[in-house]
Amino acid sequence: MKLRTLLPCAALVLAALALYGCRNPEGLSQALGSFGSIGGAPVGDYAASAVKGVTAVAHAAEDFNPQQEYYIGRAVGASLLAKYQPYNNAAANTYVNEVGQSLAMFSDMPQTYGGYHFLIVDSAEINAFAAPGGLIFITRGMLRCCSGENALAAVLAHEIAHVQGKDALRAIKRARTTEALAIIGGEAVKHAGGAQLSQLTNLFADSIGDIMTTMVNNGYSRTLEYQADKTAVAILTRTGYAAAGLPAMLAEMQKRLTPGGADFAKTHPNPGDRITELANLARVAEVNEPEVRAARFKAALGNI
Repeated sequence: MKLRTLLPCAALVLAALALYGCRNPEGLSQALGSFGSIGGAPVGDYAASAVKGVTAVAHAAEDFNPQQEYYIGRAVGASLLAKYQPYNNAAANTYVNEVGQSLAMFSDMPQTYGGYHFLIVDSAEINAFAAPGGLIFITRGMLRCCSGENALAAVLAHEIAHVQGKDALRAIKRARTTEALAIIGGEAVKHAGGAQLSQLTNLFADSIGDIMTTMVNNGYSRTLEYQADKTAVAILTRTGYAAAGLPAMLAEMQKRLTPGGADFAKTHPNPGDRITELANLARVAEVNEPEVRAARFKAALGNI
């Protein structure tokens, strides 16, 4: 069952945005403007139209249509950008987007409602995040682990796999669905204000909190992470990248991660365990990186 989009109520959106570190639509526009454009217009310009797409939560990822997933992803993106500052290097971000867009085209979800957008965040943490709808963040710390474009592609393919699997949406607690569905269709939500509208606003905000807690603090289940690795190998192979870049990247991360740290080590299975799982995939074979890829990687990210 698809959930109906709620009425365009500014009060609902602004109450939610206040919890993400962006106090108004202009703040969200400025924060998400770093992602580039959709159809020739800056992504940030779409912030004001978010009032048209705020939705109630669903009991499963499949209950969201692409538009609803997009707006939820924007809220998650705003929340992430309240925690991490965008990396101010246009050339580096353009390059990461070029690699990411190429990979996305060979995934099982080559298109999303708002398109895929990739952004480097200025953090030494070794981490990457995929918000619903295709907003993908990668830290400078993660990029420093990449030995070349194959490794970068492996990280981005893994995050695209999370988008394709709608893994972030699965983090929303089922209890919120029951409550939201009981409110939808009620007369009270057809007018600005009211106890039910306030309750629905809180449900939306809490749902974004569920996703943030999973992505930043708890991490996905081992099953979902292993599945994302498997999907990443398929994407890399289709795109023409060496799938061996993924276990190689994991091995490098294992050297650099601090046990008990607040980054990738906290939210993902042990890299060694993931390498073992990947060893069962015959396609993960060592392939030399073409010189042109090595050169452009060095030119764009050599000083990251």
